[in-house]
Amino acid sequence: MLFGADVFVFCFAWLTMAQLLAQEDKEKTTALKDLLSRIDLDELMKKDEPPLVFPKTLEEFEYAFNEHGQLRHTKTGEPFVFNHKEDLHRWNQKRYEALGEIITQHVYERLEQDCGLRRQTLPEGYGVVVLNPNDNFLEVEKAEEPGGGEAAPDGSDEPAEKRERKEERESKRRTDFYEKYRNPQKEKETDRIPIRGNSSPEEHTLYVWDHFISTSLAKNIFVVAHSYGGLSFLDLMIQREEEVKSRVRAVAMTDSVHNVWHQNANRSIQGWLKERCCNWVSSPEPLDTPVEPMLPDCLHLSAGTERHDLTSWRSFHSIFRFFSKHMEQDESVEQDEEKEPDDREVSTATPVSMRSSNRARHEDL
Repeated sequence: MLFGADVFVFCFAWLTMAQLLAQEDKEKTTALKDLLSRIDLDELMKKDEPPLVFPKTLEEFEYAFNEHGQLRHTKTGEPFVFNHKEDLHRWNQKRYEALGEIITQHVYERLEQDCGLRRQTLPEGYGVVVLNPNDNFLEVEKAEEPGGGEAAPDGSDEPAEKRERKEERESKRRTDFYEKYRNPQKEKETDRIPIRGNSSPEEHTLYVWDHFISTSLAKNIFVVAHSYGGLSFLDLMIQREEEVKSRVRAVAMTDSVHNVWHQNANRSIQGWLKERCCNWVSSPEPLDTPVEPMLPDCLHLSAGTERHDLTSWRSFHSIFRFFSKHMEQDESVEQDEEKEPDDREVSTATPVSMRSSNRARHEDL
């Protein structure tokens, strides 16, 4: 098939235009990427949000706890609603945190007023110990670097080591920026300083044991360990096996995430857990119904709820019945052991042949 010259000219012109359009689109894309890279997403988020000023009390928030200990709105009776303002996640998160701080103080006050506990800072003594294994760091506001963070010159003549440090700081600044965007509650740059001897839940548990529990005069020690607390207790037992076995009568876990295999617990510890530990797990089954565990490390019972955060509350009475049972069993054993010296004294007053016979039985035993 033959084509006229005008057709070839048109095809050539069309191809040229397509190439130009593709190049133009590429340039626009590059320019758009460059523009987006210069936009401060944090500032963009702040543009249309209300001021981050929130009430200072539960009453001002219009929330209160009802007779069942549930947080409810005082006017609507509804539970807490996170999305108080649509499409303002950062503002809603800040409001949530402000209310959380008030609730934390409210819980402290209830523990002090209703339970007679005293809030003290480690290291000081306790009668009843409520561990706080998640409090491992102090956040201190960072001091501004010299130069106020202004753009530095090219630095092509600077030593390589100095340029590397600058690049590291710039990389950290970008990382911190995206972390701040992902976690908007961090309003200011802070340094996290580990608390000495308490920089992890496991360290905290070990510290409290060594400095308070093991040195106390308490005869009957019982442990309630929720979630990661179960893992921390098992770690404590691995570190202080003989001490824990001699002092702790029983352990109640609630939806614990411990693992005797991954944590390398020896057979002696595994045997102790099977005798003196029970884990109330989240389950649709009624309270105290036996639950088949994936890992048969101890007795597993249903907490009567499928909500992880309610397992301790729902199994509260069952836990203390479990503690009472073990205390009664141990006291019974101790009473039997106290009787043995009297029996031996009686045997020494019997004829020689009886002593010989008793001694032989004792050696066999």
